Amino acid sequence: MKYVISNLYLVAFWLLSPLAIAQTTTWDGQHKTANVDVTVVYFVPQDRTPLPDWRQRVDYFCRRIEWFHQREFGVQSTLKTEVLSQPFVSEDATAKLRQGDANAIFFRTLGQVDRRLQFAQKESDRFRILLVLSDINWQPLDDFFRLKPDASGQFVFDGNLNGGQHFPGAAAGGSRAVYLADRGIGWGLVSGDGWRVPCRGSDCVVYHEGCGHTVGLPHPEPGNGSVMSMGQYRGWINESWLDKEQKSRLQWQPQEPPSNPQLELFTKFTAIPEPMVPVPGQSVQLKLTWPQHAKVKSLRVRVQTAIDAAWIEIPQSESVSAPATADLGSFDRATPVSYRIDAELDSGEQAELWGYFQVRSDPDVPPQPTQLSMDLNPSRDRTDATGDGVVPSVSKLSDETDLLSTMDLDSAWQNGKWTMAEGRLISPKAYGARIQLPASPPRHYRLCVIVEPLDPPTGLLLGQKMGDHRFAALLGYGAGEAAQSALENVDGQNVGNETTLGGQLFRQGRLSQIVVTVRDRHVQIDVDGQRVIDWTGESSRLSLGDYWATPDKTKLFLGAYDCRYRFHRVSVTPIR
Repeated sequence: MKYVISNLYLVAFWLLSPLAIAQTTTWDGQHKTANVDVTVVYFVPQDRTPLPDWRQRVDYFCRRIEWFHQREFGVQSTLKTEVLSQPFVSEDATAKLRQGDANAIFFRTLGQVDRRLQFAQKESDRFRILLVLSDINWQPLDDFFRLKPDASGQFVFDGNLNGGQHFPGAAAGGSRAVYLADRGIGWGLVSGDGWRVPCRGSDCVVYHEGCGHTVGLPHPEPGNGSVMSMGQYRGWINESWLDKEQKSRLQWQPQEPPSNPQLELFTKFTAIPEPMVPVPGQSVQLKLTWPQHAKVKSLRVRVQTAIDAAWIEIPQSESVSAPATADLGSFDRATPVSYRIDAELDSGEQAELWGYFQVRSDPDVPPQPTQLSMDLNPSRDRTDATGDGVVPSVSKLSDETDLLSTMDLDSAWQNGKWTMAEGRLISPKAYGARIQLPASPPRHYRLCVIVEPLDPPTGLLLGQKMGDHRFAALLGYGAGEAAQSALENVDGQNVGNETTLGGQLFRQGRLSQIVVTVRDRHVQIDVDGQRVIDWTGESSRLSLGDYWATPDKTKLFLGAYDCRYRFHRVSVTPIR
């Protein structure tokens, strides 16, 4: 990776200690750096569509670099990030932005953002950095599959692969940073390869460019595993560090840090796939490490098999207080996989890690996309992109029952003509269409549904049961942003009751995952990893209207309102 650095190597780290007399400054002493504000911008060329979950990705990296900086500097430094609330859509398309070399795309991109935001126009006693996380790379690259075209037009692997683990560092990337001494600010650019797909070490790239080179901090010599050297090729940022010699040059004073359980969890927590390079059908786990004596309250695991597809939640079985592993299931074909794991301890500390690996039929052959991204196929219309349109199936975990594989359409009760194609169930475009599922749920259960609206979504219904009382999860009822979601019915009232949420949850042609969890007196519903309904109450308050009724009152069912939905997966799992 190459960098744009000013002739004066200046440092992006800042110190403020009540015991210190000296004011920390940049490397050359021109600007005070006791407090630093980082404005973070998600940059999207005019011809591309923002990632659906861009804000979750950006916020993750912001938390990571803030925790790292706090651990390294304690009370001697303050680092705050502020994310621009909307994607920054460029006036230029990808091809125009890429004219010239990597330096040209850096200055073209940062110049646009700086001018439009009128960045740092007023004087401030805080050092300010403009950090752009770009949706593209310097050269064409499908960063999810990590493929680029070679001179012959063939797609070849581009990235950093070491011992089966993927690290950032594609030649097509082009991350850059510069310290603008005359203005007293820093500019940083992290290309798509450096952050969009969360390879182990991506958070190092964000800090390296956004909080290091932005004020001139140089690479240490000789090279080592620190964040300003080879850290991004060795591990996550919590496994890296800043050299004491470099910090001392900034007038940092070594002090015994106070005990901080949150930073201890940040430092110790890791989640590494085993095996590193699984083959299709092979079970995959995450090997976990914890601080000593940690007691885990909750563990949540999600995977994604396309850059713009739904995050699929993988239920975890009850385990010991500090589980050594987390399950990812298995995948039925070669595919890239991004994963995220969230943990909370009994004492309240929280940890979060994102990672990436590839399922390969041959360890030396990267998986190939069934549809090429816009980067590799400029004629593709990104506005309708949904990855490859297929989610590689995850093997069942514990007592999970696959309801689609056991369904017999000839004998199933249904209203409207439901069809089955290639193992996927399709609802008719009709009002009140519904079909009874071959399952009577246990007392406590989790229903997992992966669904794809084939028309503009207008209403999806999942029939549920708590105790002896039936009810439904009505999701995305209505057109566009006027749509509403709710449990139906609560105290005899349908949409409009206390569980009602406004806004459309689904998009035509895009896969979404729905997880409904039912326990005594408690119903939770997550859509694409986001909690949309969390209701607590007696089962007697729940009921089902006659409009959605089915003959067998013990069975779960599916319903659709004036929209064809394709169900890729419907499964039910007993839980405690």
